[in-house]
Formats: sequence, C-alpha cells, structure tokens
Amino acid sequence: MDISSLFPFGWSHYLVGGLIIGLGVALLFVFTGLVGGMSSVYSSTWSYLVKRPFFQQAKFTQSRAWRLVYAAGLIVGALVWWLAFSDGTAQHTGVPAWQLAVGGFIAGYGARLGNGCTSGHGICGLSSLSLPSLGAVLTFMATAFLTANLFAWVQA
Repeated sequence: MDISSLFPFGWSHYLVGGLIIGLGVALLFVFTGLVGGMSSVYSSTWSYLVKRPFFQQAKFTQSRAWRLVYAAGLIVGALVWWLAFSDGTAQHTGVPAWQLAVGGFIAGYGARLGNGCTSGHGICGLSSLSLPSLGAVLTFMATAFLTANLFAWVQA
C-alpha cells in the first residue's frame, strides 16, 4: 500500500497540528499545572446543570470556568484556521445534526467511564509516561479500528 493513499492531501498539516496541540497542552501544564483533557470539560460543563454528587465534585465545579475558556479556544482556533488558511468555503458533513449531538454525548459519556479521553490520555498521559494512559489509548484505538471496520463491513 502506498503511504500517499493514506494521506491524499499530504501529511505536513497533521504534523503541524499535532505539534501545536502538544505545545498548547504543555504550556497549559507548565504555567498552571492543569491537564488539558477534554472529558473534564464535558463533566465540568455538566456540573452547571446536573446536581448529582459526581458532577458537583470540587474538581469539576472549581475548574469549569477555565475549562469553558479552554473549549472556546478550540472553537476560536478552528475559526482562525478557517479564516486564515482555507479558501473560505464552508466545511460541512452529510451527517445529520441530531446524530452528531447523540454521538458527542455518547463519546463524552464513554470518556468519563474511561476516566479520560484521547486528548487527556493520549496527549497528556502518554507524555508523562503513564502506563494506565497507555492502556487507555490502546483500548481506544482498538475499539476505533474495530468499530470503523465493522461499520464499513455493514455498509458494504
């Protein structure tokens, strides 16, 4: 298999994006001591609405303000990229909005069940040589490969 078939639009933007993400979470940790995983954003945001004890833990209620700013930064970063580096064509998907919302909820819930997500375990956990994070990332990847292949098989 030719490697270019895996990256039909090139690979350099993936490398640059990965380096920027790594730099961002490293700077967050160095300057604040905080881990920049997105599943905590999910839980801390739910702490505004759900009064169950899990969501009312101090680690969620005391960090939700900066976590919302962190999440907003991801959105603003995507907007800056779109305005600065794209041709201005709106990006879209054929997936209905309700499916995206349900998928996002399921992914967020699953990340909470796994005590973190790929950004927390994969970027922050692996960089700190955490063995539980390695196990989580291997599980995430195996599940993703299995799901993608199963979905492709069912669609065929």
